[in-house]
Amino acid sequence: MITNCIIHSLVLILTFQVICVVLVDFDSQICESLPKFNDTVRQQIADISGDIQKIIDFVVNGTDSGVTYNELAKFVDQFGPRFVGTKNLEDSIDYMVDLLTSEQHDKVYTENLTVPVWIRDKEWAQMISPRIKPLNILGLGYSVGTNGSVVTGDVMIVKTFDELDRRSNEANGKFVVYNFDYMGYEHSTKYRGLGAKYAAQYGAIGALIKSITPFSIETPHAGAGKPLNDINVPKIPAVSITIEDAELFERLTARGLNVTVSLYMEAHMEKDGLSRNTISEITGTVKPEEIVIISGHLDSWDVGQGAMDDGGGAFISWRALSVIKKLGLRPKRTMRSVLWTGEEMGFIGVEAYVKQHINELNNISIAMESDSGTFTPKGIGYSGQNPMAQCIISEILKSFKSINATNFSVNAEVSDIFVLQNKGVPVAGLTNHNDKYFYFHHTSGDTMTLENSRDLDLCTAVWAATSYALAAIDDQLPR
Repeated sequence: MITNCIIHSLVLILTFQVICVVLVDFDSQICESLPKFNDTVRQQIADISGDIQKIIDFVVNGTDSGVTYNELAKFVDQFGPRFVGTKNLEDSIDYMVDLLTSEQHDKVYTENLTVPVWIRDKEWAQMISPRIKPLNILGLGYSVGTNGSVVTGDVMIVKTFDELDRRSNEANGKFVVYNFDYMGYEHSTKYRGLGAKYAAQYGAIGALIKSITPFSIETPHAGAGKPLNDINVPKIPAVSITIEDAELFERLTARGLNVTVSLYMEAHMEKDGLSRNTISEITGTVKPEEIVIISGHLDSWDVGQGAMDDGGGAFISWRALSVIKKLGLRPKRTMRSVLWTGEEMGFIGVEAYVKQHINELNNISIAMESDSGTFTPKGIGYSGQNPMAQCIISEILKSFKSINATNFSVNAEVSDIFVLQNKGVPVAGLTNHNDKYFYFHHTSGDTMTLENSRDLDLCTAVWAATSYALAAIDDQLPR
């Protein structure tokens, strides 16, 4: 059993729930005890194995090879970062509507929703004692600014919230620096989410939070904190600083030196804005009311290009439908690509989707999402305890032997669609060799350079073939 607990950055914003993913090797022997699976369902999957191989060949070795990379590159190079609440994001959505229409998906439309608008504006920081050193920073989403002033104070280094509590009498008038020990993303996001609030209650003037990454080249990582709506807690600036600077501060203070920092930020909230989820469909031929969702989020942070998080996931999702259309395949149930919006500042798009589609949730056979990279695929992770459903997906993945993507694990790494999972919808995520994902996550380094054309083809093939197979078998995936 491999444990991989992920607290997605945005879980901390709204719900503070832990998405704790336990990837368990699947015991295929359970399938032998299911008569219906052995008598009928296994044969149904065998009957479409030729279609699955046709999809793989077409994308990986055929005329569609390289298309996902080229389309993604054109998109991220043209638009760059697509932060929620910006005209650039809305222009990119318009671009996608035109592109999906030209791809001849059966239906292409958007659904409006309200989004928060946080503006970064100018920001800078430097250490002014014991020497002058500019600091690489990124203000955290929802943070306040410094009210037009430069805020200056000494730093206080803590490893944990418990240490801050024990030394609370030292925090007044200082910057609290969270130099936590990185033990995985799940351990660290709490400091980004709540660091400012906890520091403010003890009179701190700002929270300097070490970037959530195991590796840095003087790189700050963006992310969202929790909105400070508690009127009893003063609002203070929250910024991401580099690993190097957090460790420098700790070394200097351990030698008895006072470390003094100056910070200037113009970050602020504006009135809510409008954005859109971008949706396209292939209509099912037999059960059009039943739906297979394939998804990723179109918005990104305001640094880098958002190629990895989550341009790749979004593009393999709509490309899955284009592949099926080009090959002339006709799934029994509707395949729906959803490009979520507002993910980086909360599960805004998917929560709006659930409200707008509440009456059809029982007809969603499965919701699939790719938001953990599109590197060399391993297979699919599935969250759902129904043995028949597990056996169906595991059996489908056997057809991916030629591209070495047959791994099936029980529970999925997902972000947005966790909201759907909470409503009882089965969910699945792409598993891939993303060991260095958090090196570049939410940074200026999230660019097209991280993407590989063949890997994107392989991910597209897995995504298209899996979603098609689940839309082509006779029955909706059991819950």
